[in-house]
Amino acid sequence: MRKKTLRDVELDGRRLLMRVDFNVPLSKQGDITDDTRIRAALPSIDYAAEKGASIVLVSHLGRPKGQRDPELSLKVVAYHLGGLIEHPVKFADDCIGPQAEEKAASLKPGEVLLLENVRFHSEETANDPRFAAKLACFGDLYANDAFGTAHRAHASTEGVARHFEERVAGFLMERELETLESLLLEPERPFVAVMGGAKVSGKLGLIDNLLERVDRILIGGGMAYTFFKAVGLEIGGSIFDEKSITLCKELLDKAASGSEKKIFLPVDTVVAKGVDDDSGMMTVSTGDIPENLVGVDIGRKTVEMFSSELSRARTIFWNGPMGVFENPSFSEGTKQIARLIADMTRDGARTVVGGGDSVAALSMLHLKGKITHVSTGGGASLELLEGKALPGVEALSDT
Repeated sequence: MRKKTLRDVELDGRRLLMRVDFNVPLSKQGDITDDTRIRAALPSIDYAAEKGASIVLVSHLGRPKGQRDPELSLKVVAYHLGGLIEHPVKFADDCIGPQAEEKAASLKPGEVLLLENVRFHSEETANDPRFAAKLACFGDLYANDAFGTAHRAHASTEGVARHFEERVAGFLMERELETLESLLLEPERPFVAVMGGAKVSGKLGLIDNLLERVDRILIGGGMAYTFFKAVGLEIGGSIFDEKSITLCKELLDKAASGSEKKIFLPVDTVVAKGVDDDSGMMTVSTGDIPENLVGVDIGRKTVEMFSSELSRARTIFWNGPMGVFENPSFSEGTKQIARLIADMTRDGARTVVGGGDSVAALSMLHLKGKITHVSTGGGASLELLEGKALPGVEALSDT
């Protein structure tokens, strides 16, 4: 996907409409608790401003479901952004309408206007063409730097692009695409993928695509129990997806048909009475989970097995925790894998981490800066690696 970027267009004296991803976490008091996504957009904003463009930013925040919600206003983001860049930042109380249009028209080169939460309008997620046309009036050209929403065909990511001759990628979008595509096209081997998290259904297509490209797939987290169920093992009260059992069995059979074993499942698991109840906590062998207990983390032997495979890897992709890491009692497996991936990065391996929970685990351990690339788009990164087209990327101009 070779797309034009901000470097490929004239910006001086023009007004740039740029989709960014400022969907940041907020505290109960309404304060920003992690500004990673804001900082990720700064290179594109600074570049455009320094090249003489005035910039209109459009983003969403949370899921207001088409209703105006003061608790999900981007006003706090505009204030925060103003403290991160040297260029003046203004804010419009809506993303369409006369007031926003007037503020956009008055922008001077180097100035920035952030529009109010685009999802306050239901037409955004419906990709309404009339709404997209209203957004298009804010710019002479369009840039998308919101990789985290690129898998959504929304008005501000796909519909609006149809109104511009020049539709380019921002630098964050460019970096995400280049990094993730290189995993599929030119990974240094051995290439090991670590898959976890609770939901298995949304990752089976990805696992199927990766089977042809990686040397090993290590599966942990809640999704492992559906694979256990697929081979007839007892999983006690652990979560599993009945509808995915057949596909899991097919993937295991496909992985076993080659000359080398490709899919590795946990050999032991930590169990407890519930995901919020660590009473009865112990480690048991795979298939020996008591009926009244549930799996909550990978066990020590599995950590050792996964570590052995990862220690030989030159390329690593990780998506999804190894257990219920939000509960400190069940976080050890995720912590061990995260630390090992950081150590492998230090030793020269190329490491890519995607998915909100995996990134949250890295943040909790202060390891984000010790990974080669931390993707800003969980769903988008998975769909790209699965081989799916991303509407927000397809809409951009080819080189």
